This record gives sequence, C-alpha cells and structure tokens, in this order.
Amino acid sequence: MRRVTGFPLRPPSPLDQLADGFVESYAASQPTVATYIGVRGHDDRWPDLSTDGHAAHADLLRRTRARAEAMEPVDRRDEVARSAMLERLGAELDRYDAGYAQAELNTISSPLQEFRETFDLMPTEAEEDWTTVAVRLAAMPAALLGYARGLDDAADRGRVSAARQVRLAAERARQWAGTDERPGFFTRLVRDAPVATSLGRDLADAAERASGALHGFAGHLERVLLPLAPETDAVGRDRYVLESRFHTGARLDLDETYDWGWAELARIVAEKERLAEEIAPGQGVAGAMAALDADPARMIHGRDALQAWLQETADRAVAALDGVHFEIPEPVRRIEGRLTPTSGEGVYYSAPTEDFSRPGRMWWSLPEGVDDMTTWRETTTVFHEGVPGHHLQIGQALHDADRLNRWQRLLCWCSGSAEGWALYAERLMGELGFLADPGDRMGMLDAQELRAARVVLDIGLHLDLPIPAGAAAGSRWSYDVALAFLRRHVSMDDAMRVDELHRYLGWPGQAPVYKVGERVLLTCREEARRRGGDAFDLKQWHRSVLQLGQLGLDPLAAELARS
Repeated sequence: MRRVTGFPLRPPSPLDQLADGFVESYAASQPTVATYIGVRGHDDRWPDLSTDGHAAHADLLRRTRARAEAMEPVDRRDEVARSAMLERLGAELDRYDAGYAQAELNTISSPLQEFRETFDLMPTEAEEDWTTVAVRLAAMPAALLGYARGLDDAADRGRVSAARQVRLAAERARQWAGTDERPGFFTRLVRDAPVATSLGRDLADAAERASGALHGFAGHLERVLLPLAPETDAVGRDRYVLESRFHTGARLDLDETYDWGWAELARIVAEKERLAEEIAPGQGVAGAMAALDADPARMIHGRDALQAWLQETADRAVAALDGVHFEIPEPVRRIEGRLTPTSGEGVYYSAPTEDFSRPGRMWWSLPEGVDDMTTWRETTTVFHEGVPGHHLQIGQALHDADRLNRWQRLLCWCSGSAEGWALYAERLMGELGFLADPGDRMGMLDAQELRAARVVLDIGLHLDLPIPAGAAAGSRWSYDVALAFLRRHVSMDDAMRVDELHRYLGWPGQAPVYKVGERVLLTCREEARRRGGDAFDLKQWHRSVLQLGQLGLDPLAAELARS
C-alpha cells in the first residue's frame, strides 16, 4: 500500500467522517467562516450573533467534541486528528463557557470586522455573484441588530469590552458606513457593478441600508454598551490565561515567557545595532533606517506598482524555494498580492478555497492617503504572508486531502502554530540567504523586534507585571507607558503605533503568539537536530512540520518530539 507522509492510505475513519460532517455544520452556523474557507451555499447569510445563536453554536462544538472524545482512534493519523480536535474545540468552548466569545468586540478581530472584510472574499465576476452580494447586504441590518442584542445580553452578565474598544469599534463602523460627502465602503463596492439596471438598484438600496445599519450600530454601542464598559484596558490574569490558551494551544508559564521576552528583545536590539553599523556607520539604528528610507531604489510609488512588487516578490520566492528547500504542490505555487479597499486593517492572509479556484491572497492595507511604500521593511513580510509562511503552511494542508480530514484542512486553526510558523519562515529565509541585502535583513530584525515587544507589552500590561529598571518610561504598565515603549521599539508612523497598541488592548493573548510559536519551532528543530546528528535533514524536518497540519503548540511539540 502506498504511504503518504508516514500514514498509510485508508478509507475514512469514523473520526474522519465526524470531522468532515462538522465542517458543513460549522459552515451553516458561521456563514462568514464558510465564505473564508470557500464552503459554498452560505454566501448570502450572516451568523446569528444573538444570545440564542451563540448558544446553538456552542452546543454544536460541545456535541462534536464529546463524540470525538468517545471515539477510539484507528491509527496514528487518527490520534493526531483527535488530539487536534479535542484541544481546539475545547479552547473555543472555554471562551463561550466563560462568556467572552459572546461579548467579542474590538478594533481588530471581532464579528464587527467580518461585516466588512467578508466582501473582499466574495466572487463578483458574474451577475449571479452580484445577486448574492445584494442578498447578503440586504440581510446586514438584521444581523447587526442580532449582534447588538447579543452584546447587550453579554454586558448584562458582566461581560463587556473595555470602553476604549467600544469607542474604537463605533468609530470603525462609521468609517465603513461613510457619509453623503464621503461615501463608505458599501457604496463604493456596488457603485460600478456590471449588472442589469434592476439589480443595480437593489445593490444600491441594500448598500444604503447596510451603511445606515452600521451608523445605527455605532450609535447603539455608544448609548447602551459604553456606559457599562470598564475604563480599565487590562483584562487580568484569569481571563488572560484563558485567552492565551485559546491563541497558543499551550499552557504557558506567563511569568517565564515575560522574562524571556525581555531577553529576546535585548538580543534583537543588539543585533540591529550591529547591522546598522554596516548600513550607516556611526548613525545608529535610526540613522540606518533613515538612510534606507531615503534610498530611491527601495521606494515603490503608487498602488499599482506596490501590488506588482508584492506579486513579483512572492512569485520569486516560490520559484526559488520549490524543489530546493520545499516541495511545493502545483496549486500552492499560485498566490495573489492584493491591496485592501479600506485602511486600518494591517497586513493579513486569506486562504485558498479547498479546490484552489480562489487562490491564497496576501492583503496589504495602506494608511489613508498613502500610496508609496519602502520595500526594505516589506520583503520579510511577503515571506511571512506568502511562501514559506502562511500560504505554504495553509496551502500544503489544503492540498493534503489524502492525509488530513476536511476539518484539519479547512477549520483547524491555531494562531500560535500559524503565526509561529510564519515568523519562523522569516528567520529561515535569513538563514537560507534570501535576506542577504542589509536593508531586507534590517526589515526582518525590525519585524522581530516588534514581535518581541509584543510579548512583554501584552503580557505585562494585562497582568500588571513590573517593568525592569530602565526598560520603559515607568515601573508599571499603563496606556502612556505602553505607547512610549512602542515608540522606542517599533519603527512605524505614530498613528500605526497607536493602532498596534489598541490591537493588543482589545485582543488579549494574541500578540505574543508570533514569538512564542517561533520559540517552540526553534526548540523542536534543535532537539531534532540533536537526535538526528549528521543525518538530520532540514528539508525533511520542515516536511514533517507541515504534514501535521494545524495543531496547538503543546500538541505540536509533542508530535515533533516523536520525529
């Protein structure tokens, strides 16, 4: 019998059948997730974000987890899949049982963002596609009302986001809704739709109603939710432990991770200072970065040129790595670089559909009014979002239908595993010589400094941990101390630093996962190298990581210890 990645081909096990059916049930429960993963038939609907809707979804998770727990794995492949399913569904359920999932509202990643970003992933090539867009737009007001009522109920039970996040969410909703003088996202989305006149009118009317609903939602947040919202940004240790476990799939020693983060930050700063001497001797890191910013060869002018550069850089990486450092399946060799239609959404990746008809995409969000960008900071980010980062990891899993069940390929997601791999991919490209240019290497180190700063700021602020003497502008964390810390360690426009801080405050436990996940992978790699000695094969080790699909960091480390 032919073997695939150490697992024999076999008929689907009972666990596989449960997992495959769960994908369909989850897609029906969460239509925006269905759009993201490419499961068809749900693009005209929204999730039910009311209290009853949340309860129904949590019940689906609970029933599925119980069934998986009762099943006996038929082989090692089943053991890995079952371990992943129990850990991931359990972590998601914990957030519902604690009431935090029902109260989710923040400036970066909550149901609010899905009301805007979902349309980026919907097809608009044919008139029937625009009909689906019109139906989903028309359903937005009722969905937003359900979301508002769900947030109200959660607040009544003592679960409500911090006041700063409520204000920022209201501001974001109004930005997307627009005004008569400055049309919002939905008006722009449908304005030039190539459709018949009657459908065009339906689209325009639905866009207007969706925009009005967002204005109404913003007002509701300020009138009803804001008076109940705490002014304190920090969430405290109990909630942070739960959120950290959800994002990492690990039971971290948070105090040890905090101390390690400070040491890692110091290491990266010292390496940047050494590199700065190569770029601009005697000018320090700031002077080296200024020299890189002033280099016209490193500047891209205009959105079209930026998108072309993103695409060319991603394509070059695929061509250089395939067959040499990785075996990249043919469908995964295609990736698209895109610019988001609105600002303030950062840089992110969206996965291909399971048939690869919609490719994986890297999305760059430029600040309002900005059309130029320096490349030295972004080369490493292309590797992070593309190949060998997110696109390779997620695309490889999607391609491995003969080894991973459908839930593993489409729905099994752990931020610690995903972001840890992507940050590891940046460092790997430096090790492989793809960041030999001093500017590109400075960009990679700059990104590493940001991620290390996130570890100490996120854990320290939410847990109110002491700051080492002289490491920041204060002995304890506060909003102002945190912002000053970012100004010291993050080379961004100040408005983007503020956005970064707001992200950490509203999304506790997620920011450290990049460095934490990278740390796990580096540790596992060194242990495998020690076990293998001269026989250690880096390419084969990467294959063993990718072939596991997504796992929480604790299960991932346990599996890699076997290889």
